[in-house]
Amino acid sequence: MCLSLENRLLGQACISCCHSTTKTGSSGLEASREQHRASLPMCVICFVKALVHVFKIYLTANYTYNFRSWPVDFRWDDVHTSGAGSSSHRALTCAAAAAGVWLLHDAALGGNTLTRPPRGARSQAQCLFHQIRELPSQLASYALAHSLGRWLVYPGSMFLMTRALLPLLQQGQERLVEQYRGRRAKLVACDGNEIDTMFMDRRHHPGRHGRGLRLVICCEGNAGFYEMGCLSAPLEAGYSVLGWNHPGFGGSTGAPFPQHDANAMDVVVKYALHRLHFPPARVVIYGWSIGGFTATWATMTYPELGALVLDATFDDLVPLALKVMPHSWKGLVVRTVREHFNLNVAEQLCCYQGPVLLLRRMQDDVVSTSSHIATLPSCQEEGNVEGNRGNELLLRLLQHRYPTVMAQEGRTVVTRWLRTSNLAQEAAFYAHYCVDDEWCLAMLRSYRERCQKEMDNAEAWGPHGPTFPWLVGQGLSPRRRRQLALFLARRHLKNLEATHCSPLEPEDFQLPWRLQLSSSHNSLF
Repeated sequence: MCLSLENRLLGQACISCCHSTTKTGSSGLEASREQHRASLPMCVICFVKALVHVFKIYLTANYTYNFRSWPVDFRWDDVHTSGAGSSSHRALTCAAAAAGVWLLHDAALGGNTLTRPPRGARSQAQCLFHQIRELPSQLASYALAHSLGRWLVYPGSMFLMTRALLPLLQQGQERLVEQYRGRRAKLVACDGNEIDTMFMDRRHHPGRHGRGLRLVICCEGNAGFYEMGCLSAPLEAGYSVLGWNHPGFGGSTGAPFPQHDANAMDVVVKYALHRLHFPPARVVIYGWSIGGFTATWATMTYPELGALVLDATFDDLVPLALKVMPHSWKGLVVRTVREHFNLNVAEQLCCYQGPVLLLRRMQDDVVSTSSHIATLPSCQEEGNVEGNRGNELLLRLLQHRYPTVMAQEGRTVVTRWLRTSNLAQEAAFYAHYCVDDEWCLAMLRSYRERCQKEMDNAEAWGPHGPTFPWLVGQGLSPRRRRQLALFLARRHLKNLEATHCSPLEPEDFQLPWRLQLSSSHNSLF
């Protein structure tokens, strides 16, 4: 095929060159000899150009279509446990990875393993009757999940979309390889899926503030690919970046269900730690939209990872699914999501003890459950943030980490702060409560230092300091609790004047705030 393409290109090039030469020639033998001599160098040049073009097409074709024939660069079990420091980021076994995915499965379904009667307490007849009664709904849920449900939750896995985006994916791959010296690698997860990854290394030229020494692992959305996805922001900001495609996206094999996604994330993290040799403390997980599930799963499973950034994500998939599906399907939709797409981002987020930053896009209507549709330009500028599921994500995080501060007055004032529809209103609301940042920092440092003196138990002191929840704020007045709650909310969430799918600007990608024992006012990770 490449040979015929080469001949066709060469023939067209030579015909055009000779045709352009004969246009300016004159009649007679000498004129035709001159034309022939003049056309020879043009044909040689066209021949070289055609070879280069055909060779580039051949490489691009191999790069895109023959990824399955590539040798495996890293497997999930290619981890050497011997040697110093290996226990700091030990590898998960296949069983542990699967258990991590479904760690909160029973809780999401409404079950309680502590109060549930043991299996032996129920008769076999009751169990059989229950299974028969649930069988039709289970079959309907399975059919919905593996057809329409998967296409709605992960539209990027559809073959037609991949074919339509193929030219853009090829351009994205070429850009990452040529401009950023990207290295493509094939990883194999514990379920056998092959994961397509791209790594851009900046450690040799870390740039200002040593950003290239940190690795940002990017988790794409439900229609995102690393070739043209969210990794552009940290990449252009100067960080080392590792991108990967969901199972069933691009060159990755498999189907994008939560367990497969988590297994893919597991091997990607192991690849970063054990093959690329980044220290866990210098690894930042960045998740955009539905990528927040795999991002929070990674930090829950590997708590020693340095930081977590969630962009335009949500707390739970059920409210968003109910918004787009018919109301009469509510029972089937809830069951299908809980059993097959249990993207419990908020619960996984609360399991992580490290620095967290939430990016909320103020014109985001994708992760919003509000039925309001903006029709005027002014409404579009201000945005409708009240139904944004990122609000619930922040409230869940702060209530878990600082339960005393977020009780009553604290939760109320943070909820009102989240309703501000633009950056000017947000700043005015913050100033209205006269929040003293220095006093808030002093309170948090004092509590941390007191914990450090009192806690001799190594389990109570994790890789990021004293483990949450913190009981800071006891004995404070309601006014002081409001101020401290607003301070913490503003440090954990950043508002952006952007829509859900608009590319994140490099200057908007920031590392999370982290409390330091020094007198630094606003220390970042």
